[in-house]
Amino acid sequence: MEYRQIATKLRGQIHNYLGIFYPHFSKPRSKFIEQMIYGIQAGRDVKLSSISRSLGEDILLKKTEERLSRHLATKGLWKKINEIIVGHGARKIHKDTLIVIDPTDIRKPYAKAMPYLARVRDGSTGEIANGYCGCVAIACEPGKRRIIPLHQRLWSADAPDYGSENIQLLQVIDTIKSAVGNRGIYVLDRGGDRIKLINPLLNNGLRFIIRLANRRHLVFRGRNRYPLDLAGGCPMSYADTIVKEVKGEEKVYRIEYGFRKVKLPGRKEQLYLVVIKGFGKKPMMLLTNAVVEKSRKSLWFFVSSYLSRWLIEETIRFIKQSYHLEDIRVLDYERLRNMASLTLAAAYFSGVWLGESLKLTVLATRVAKVAKRFFGVPDFHYYALADGIAMLLSRLGEWKQKTRFKNLEEESTQESLFAFQ
Repeated sequence: MEYRQIATKLRGQIHNYLGIFYPHFSKPRSKFIEQMIYGIQAGRDVKLSSISRSLGEDILLKKTEERLSRHLATKGLWKKINEIIVGHGARKIHKDTLIVIDPTDIRKPYAKAMPYLARVRDGSTGEIANGYCGCVAIACEPGKRRIIPLHQRLWSADAPDYGSENIQLLQVIDTIKSAVGNRGIYVLDRGGDRIKLINPLLNNGLRFIIRLANRRHLVFRGRNRYPLDLAGGCPMSYADTIVKEVKGEEKVYRIEYGFRKVKLPGRKEQLYLVVIKGFGKKPMMLLTNAVVEKSRKSLWFFVSSYLSRWLIEETIRFIKQSYHLEDIRVLDYERLRNMASLTLAAAYFSGVWLGESLKLTVLATRVAKVAKRFFGVPDFHYYALADGIAMLLSRLGEWKQKTRFKNLEEESTQESLFAFQ
């Protein structure tokens, strides 16, 4: 009985969550979004057949799937959902919040009929296969485990509107900037040190932390130098021991770190090269335009900020694995992009919405405990939430609730959106 009550409250919160989308869509489109979020959560799957089964409507399954497929073809839906999500998440972005921009990919090695299939490189294995490129933007506070999914898009290098990867990444950044202004610090991995990305960040007054390869000159004391040369002679002012947990095992690193003041050729902005030694044979080199001071606290902020990427990588795996995003099967490019944004909306519900208030945090904790009781203790908190939500909705939840929900048109305050009975 207790589980059924939790499932009912959870189902009600999915309905309340729709309040952030409702003003931007018609009633039929809003209902579609709610059904998709419910179905993705209940089935932990992005296949329309699985989502349709999760809804359990009193009509032929084929009819449900056809209706969802028709709405999924809505042109530009993915853009609007991304804008709504980042607009809602913007309230949680502060001056030094990290905004991690992470290119990703969806591999479809056996697909033949999907539109604009291109060759992509798997970031973890290095293998080349058919698939789609993409980008996930996630915000977090340095050293904290709570994450805020902000943006997710897929694209194909063979699509007519592609342009370039730089254009795609800058569009992601522009969408976020339009909602958060100049708050936050953008964090990019190797590959983000392209001048076509750095110049727009500087021109727009956005702060960044970018991992450097050794291919770009930096100006140090009036001379052009390669970053690796500067890192070799950089004074390592501080040292620390950190522990990284990998598949349940702890790996200990003894690191040293320091910095040098640098500039880019042809630009006047003061930049800083933060050097970290101890993770491998070559030092890790970070370029930032945020002010670095000669103190342990200041330097550690930049070290820990970049290392927060470890959590972000786990979050990206969570989105892919928890909802089987790589198993996506649609035969239309717009449907593909729309499904990616709806998966983001599902991840935002479990990762952010259920922590909006004390009551919802308690609900999230109870959902996670259900997952631990039924499936064992997951290594990552958000896996527990996804497991618990799926179990509760698929076994005990109902799409058609006997409880009458409030009319979203009459919801006028933020408090009413977050409340549940």
